[in-house]
Amino acid sequence: MFISHSPADTEALGERFGRAAQTGLVIALSGDLGAGKTQFVRGLARGLGIAGRVHSPTFTLVNEYGGGRLKLFHLDLYRLETAEQILSAGIEDYLSPDGVSVVEWAERIADCRLPIADLKNVKIEILNETERKIIYDDFGA
Repeated sequence: MFISHSPADTEALGERFGRAAQTGLVIALSGDLGAGKTQFVRGLARGLGIAGRVHSPTFTLVNEYGGGRLKLFHLDLYRLETAEQILSAGIEDYLSPDGVSVVEWAERIADCRLPIADLKNVKIEILNETERKIIYDDFGA
């Protein structure tokens, strides 16, 4: 568990995980709107050596980033509500990535029963305007 006191703290934690990430890693990222999920992914991208701008793929479903040590696939399932919608969107390819995948709103894939070999969970809880409690599986970082 980690208490973030700012968006920069959240990014720094993501960066640490990015430096430790290996090919095939899938991060199940959950938290309310405004919790800092995209901040975490920005840091993760920086830890992977990706220099480009990272933004939430809410309307596109998946953003792919290259140019770093590993590719980053950033998925956002906010607009998908059922297992059928998620499966028909074709996200299965991103669950055994040639790089690292981050799935925002990952709780929505629970009913899909998809095999994911290297899954790590990260949950961000809003404590107040600036603080976040981040609960995560061990990344070896």
